Amino acid sequence: MAQTTVMVVDDEPAITELLRDFFEADGFRVLSAQNGQDALDLLDRDAVDCLLLDVMMPGRSGFDVCRQIRERSDVPVLFLSARDQDVDKIRGLGLGDDYIVKSATPGEVVARVKTVLRRARRGLRPAAGATLDFGPLQIDLRAHEVRVGGQPVPFTAREFAVLCLLAEHPRQVFTRDQIFEHCWGEEYGDRHTVTVHIGRIREKIEPDPNRPRYIVTVWGVGYRFERPPAAPGGGERER
Repeated sequence: MAQTTVMVVDDEPAITELLRDFFEADGFRVLSAQNGQDALDLLDRDAVDCLLLDVMMPGRSGFDVCRQIRERSDVPVLFLSARDQDVDKIRGLGLGDDYIVKSATPGEVVARVKTVLRRARRGLRPAAGATLDFGPLQIDLRAHEVRVGGQPVPFTAREFAVLCLLAEHPRQVFTRDQIFEHCWGEEYGDRHTVTVHIGRIREKIEPDPNRPRYIVTVWGVGYRFERPPAAPGGGERER
């Protein structure tokens, strides 16, 4: 069986080597890079199952590098940062899969990576064989593709899973806990990441994200998916 490969991207060699020791002791294969460009080059040459990405690096920040990675890959990304501010956590959870403060022990980092890998490997693929058609919004479950106005819109695996859960159950209200447990595959975790992902999905599919027509908030409860008004002879179809 092939080893699970994790890439550690950090400009501090001492941190990289410490994490390498812990990951290798747990059976992982470890790649390392000291900056964003080296990480992108490695991704082009080697298969990686997960990235640990430092936020504060010389040149481009980890957030910027993650945006570039998302243009080519849905590989799970965990941010590693010395900063513990809420604004950084919100940005990190919006772009990646987890946000770890560097005060965490190496053992905790390994455990968090294992959790993210479990989430990525379970419950994220919708049933094949259908396209959900909501007029301007179309969701191709087989191709894992979302189109808005006929144009493909890039989605991460997690965003796609959340959108599919809601769109496959129109008018059904889901709480943040239900969305998290279904799409992240875990009972415990930061539910705020659901809010962040809903916001990012709205930015991609809604004509006006501030006045959503597809994913609406049910205050005090959660979210539900609304069908747009049916055109004559049209409406939502499943093919």
